[in-house]
Formats: sequence, C-alpha cells, structure tokens
Amino acid sequence: MATKFRLPFNEREPQEQRAGSFARGEQGVSNIRQGLARRSVVGMFWTGLSMGALAVAEVIALLVLARLLSPNEFGLYAAALVIIKLATIFENLGVAPAIVQRPELDERHLRVGFTLSLILSLVIAGLVWLTAPAIAHAMRLADLAPIVRATSVVFICQGVALVAQAVAQRALRFEWLAAVDAICFAVGFVIAGPILALAGFGIWALVGALMTQNFLRTIVLLVGQPHPKRPLLERRAISELLYFGGGFTIARVCNYLATQVDKLIVGRWLGAEALGIYSLSSQLMTTPAVIIGQILDRVLFPTMALVQQEPARLARAYRSAVAACALVVLPASLVVAIAAPELVQVLLGQGWDAVVAPLQILAVGMLFRTSYKLSDSISRATGVVYARAWRQAIFVVAVAAGALLGHFWGVTGVAVGVVAAVMTNFMLMAHLSLRVTGIGWSAFIGAHVPAFALAAVVGASAWIAADQLRQVHVMPLVLLFNVAIAAGATGLVSCWLLPSLFLGRDGQSMLRLVAGLAPAWLRRSRPG
Repeated sequence: MATKFRLPFNEREPQEQRAGSFARGEQGVSNIRQGLARRSVVGMFWTGLSMGALAVAEVIALLVLARLLSPNEFGLYAAALVIIKLATIFENLGVAPAIVQRPELDERHLRVGFTLSLILSLVIAGLVWLTAPAIAHAMRLADLAPIVRATSVVFICQGVALVAQAVAQRALRFEWLAAVDAICFAVGFVIAGPILALAGFGIWALVGALMTQNFLRTIVLLVGQPHPKRPLLERRAISELLYFGGGFTIARVCNYLATQVDKLIVGRWLGAEALGIYSLSSQLMTTPAVIIGQILDRVLFPTMALVQQEPARLARAYRSAVAACALVVLPASLVVAIAAPELVQVLLGQGWDAVVAPLQILAVGMLFRTSYKLSDSISRATGVVYARAWRQAIFVVAVAAGALLGHFWGVTGVAVGVVAAVMTNFMLMAHLSLRVTGIGWSAFIGAHVPAFALAAVVGASAWIAADQLRQVHVMPLVLLFNVAIAAGATGLVSCWLLPSLFLGRDGQSMLRLVAGLAPAWLRRSRPG
C-alpha cells in the first residue's frame, strides 16, 4: 500500500486546512482562501526581496571580480554558463514541477523523483563532461573544455537538491527558499569568488564561486527540507511523473527557442550592429518582465496547484492575479515608452539613439509578455502541459515569422513582429487558462479595464511632464526622476479618489489584503 507523504508542522498546514474544510463548512473554506491569499502575497514579497538582494549581490560581485579578472576569463565563464543553462532544460525532465503539481503525493513519488533526478543529473553531467572538447572546438575557445568539465559538477548538485526544492515549494516555504537562494549566491560570488581571485586562481575563481554556491545550496536544501531518499524505480510512479514532465520539458524547450530565434534572425539578415541594438532594447524590456514573471511563477504555481481541483477558487485566484499584474505593468510600460529617449541616454550613454524606437515598441508589449506567465503557471498547476506545449510551439513559429517579415523594415520592424508574436502567445495561453478555470472572455477583459483606465491617466501625466521638461532641456536623469514622480503621484491620487474605476474589485481586494498584513507582521514581531 502506498504511503502518503506528510509534511512537518506548518509546512503541512495548507493540506490539513483543505482536508478539514469539508467538516468546518463554508466558514472554513473562507479561512483557507484568506490563508492561501496571504501566503501568496507574503511569498511574492519575500521572493521579490530575494531577487532584489541577488541583483545587488551580482552587482557587488561584478564590481569586485571585474577588477581582479580579465575580460577573457569572464568570456570563458559566460560561454560555460551558456552550456549549463541549455543542458539544465533537459536535466530532470520536469520531475520537480511534477512533484509540486500532483494533487495526491505518495512517498513513492518522492523516492522515484529523487532517484530519477539523481540518474538524469549524472547522465547530463557525464554527457557534458564527454563532449566538452567538442563544445570548445565548436565555439572556437580552446581553453573552454576543462572549465565545462569542472562545471558539470553543478548538474549533480542540482539533481540531488531538486526534490527537496520541490517539496519546499509544495509546502509554500517561500521565505525560506528566498533566503537560501540569496545567502548561497552571496557566499559563492561575494565571498568565495573574490578570495579565490585574490589568491591568483583566475578563471577558476568564477568556477569555484559557482560550485560553492551550488554545493552549499544543496546541503541547505537537503538538511532544511527532509524527504525520503531511499532509491526506488516503480513503473507507475515513473509514468505519472514523466507524463507531466515530458510536456513540461517540451514547452520549456519551445519557450527557450522563442527567446532566441529573433536574435538569430537579426544577426543573420541584419548584421552584428543591428543585433547589438536589438539585443540591448530587448534586454531592457524583457529583464523586468522575466523578473516579475519569475516572482509570480514561483509563488502562484505551487499555490494554484493546491486548489487545482477547486475551479471556483482557481478562477478567483487567476482573475485577481491577472488584474493585479495589469495594474502594475500597463501603466509602467506606458511610462517607459514615453521616457525611452532619456532612459536610453542614462543607461547606455550617447550613441545609442537607435535603441529608442525598438525599446518603445517592445515596451507596448510588456503586458502580454508578463501576463502570459500567469497563464503558464495555471496551465502547469492544473496539469494541462501538452496543451501548453503545442501553444509554445506555435509561439516559436510566430516569433520566427514575425522577425523574418519585420526584418525588411530593420530592427524596428523586427520589434513589431515580435510584439505581434508575444500578443498571439498571450491570447493562446489566455484561452487555455479560461478553459481550465471556466472564466468567460468578458470577465477576462473586464479584469483589465481598471488597468487601462489607470494607464490612461498615468500616461497622460507622464507625457505632459516629459514634454514640458524637454522644452527647457533638463538633464535626462532629472527628467526621468520628475516623470516618475508625476506618474506615481497621479496614479496614487487617482486610485485614492476613484478606487472603483482605477483599481476595480480585484485591485481593491488585493489592496485590503496587503494592508491587512502589516498588523499581522507587527503581532508576530512582538515579544512573547
């Protein structure tokens, strides 16, 4: 008989609450909903704080290591990271997300998941180690082979820790995971890396920092989130995990290709200079979208998986998330498009005027790029991974077609084509989300109406401020600061005066929830 896996004390709370709600009735259901919503908001806060800390740590590490190492050493390390990121896609075949998503989790799933993750990580590490000379030859970097072979240890560390990470995500331990990621990166790249560089290890200082980060993270995850580790290969459990994992991996490969194919087309048909312009404009817009998407996904995927068999709650969670995302992203993207000339001057300096137009176009599509991540989370949480996979395949084709058609009009045309492809993917994924939640298109569109109203007044304020300041020729940084103040003040005042128009029902509910967290944190911080 299969043994149900039990999580310790508070990590088990969501499952226990959900099981007990049937006996406690409607009041219990309301309490659970509030509890999960609070956990989600707090999880987003801690995950965002962790990513902010990681960004600061990366800047500190870059400032220190750039003064101790050569550009060639950084180049070799960057080339090794490309191999690591590509191979990581295939490392566990979606076993960890499958553990998070499963409605019913038995001990055999964890034992099989751990065994599969370990085997797959050893296979990937072995393949990377064996093909390292061929990789170095293909990339025309003779010194790359030993570095790639050394970094293959990272796959083993990740494989050993994958199930522990999945169990922690399933238990909604967002604060703990955020702290682990931030601290382990700091130990690796802010402490170990500079020490090794000062000792004269060169490129191996970066490799040592990476290995320190991953080894420490593995130890902390295994100790801090225990789970059954006795090896097991059971056909039924393997099938259950890999069915989900297969669809997850296919979609992940397609999503990776969709982020690269436009750059390949620009480089092939428009040349290196155009690729540099397009890559910078794309990075300026996709980086915030990726960060926001990662924060949302890390929290919403396990949270929605908990309620995947309760369509009403799932629908409410999805609609609230979509509305909140639009309220933040849509006004911000409009402000970025308006202030793009000065933003480029401040971030990139003189001589990058060609980046402005594609940046403005890509900014218009920021909502589509960010919001589809929500649909991505809910599709995985409900297990419809193959429906997601073929939509991601269409996304790849759409990006390629949009970039090919747009290249006749240069980099700006490519940006238009890519935004059209991102919008297509947004609509396809929204259709899938509405199907699994039972929400109608009218309700989906209605969730976005307050964000469009807010974006209109914020955008008007930002445009007026930018136009007036440009007429008196203020410095770009001063203009950006004042435009941000004007846009932010207009948004806050509008939401305060007419919350029903500029926040809507979902926005007001989210605001009340966030406001209610402060007293809870104060109570927790009191002694005794």
